[in-house]
Amino acid sequence: MKILVCISHVPDTTSKINFVNGDSEFDNNGVQYVINPNDEFGLTRAIWFQEQQGANVTVVNVGGADTEPTLRKALAIGANEAIRVNAAATDGFFVAKQLAEVVKSGNYDLVICGKESLDYNGGMVPGMLAGLLNYNFVNSCTDLKVDGTSAKASREIDGGKEVIAASLPLVIGGQKGLVEEKDLRIPNMRGIMTARTKALTVLEPVSASVETKAVKFEKPAPKSAVKLFSADDLDGLVNALHNEAKVI
Repeated sequence: MKILVCISHVPDTTSKINFVNGDSEFDNNGVQYVINPNDEFGLTRAIWFQEQQGANVTVVNVGGADTEPTLRKALAIGANEAIRVNAAATDGFFVAKQLAEVVKSGNYDLVICGKESLDYNGGMVPGMLAGLLNYNFVNSCTDLKVDGTSAKASREIDGGKEVIAASLPLVIGGQKGLVEEKDLRIPNMRGIMTARTKALTVLEPVSASVETKAVKFEKPAPKSAVKLFSADDLDGLVNALHNEAKVI
């Protein structure tokens, strides 16, 4: 089984985010980038298939040379090879078009994406990719088993869980549940050294239209100061909840 894991290069949640050029672009200065968490769950599941079923695992990213350390980390975790499409990830449709070409040329059986990236939270790429490829698609996937060309996936739905049977080729939009956080792999020294010799192929992008663009970013409003009430001032508390917070 050939597995392609799509990797987004996203800011670490501990990084301080700022914007430049009239709040139209991210300020990359001082920002630490990591593997998108939803993608890391998918990568760990793919490594499980590699170890248990002999699957070949390739990771792919659409981005500039600055994303290669993230791909090298994926290789250190255990992926067999990596592909970087040499283009800025301008919007979801553009990224999906690039990934679709990689899937077609590599003839992959299973494509694992995160259901959304941590930075834009668009959640568009997995579904667009499945549509472009005409592959079966399961989103918000929390469990996946593959037996030959048959797959059984679980996904979150409102109020419960849905179990779906599908055949390969298949695209999934994965999230926590594919593996738990305690099962995520931390690259060891051997993996880091081995990753240096694994293939990292750079492909030029195919022509694709950019359908959307970010006009302006805006940070959330800062939280207001906490207002404290003494234990005997219940009237003041009720008044604030009713007239200021408007929750009662």
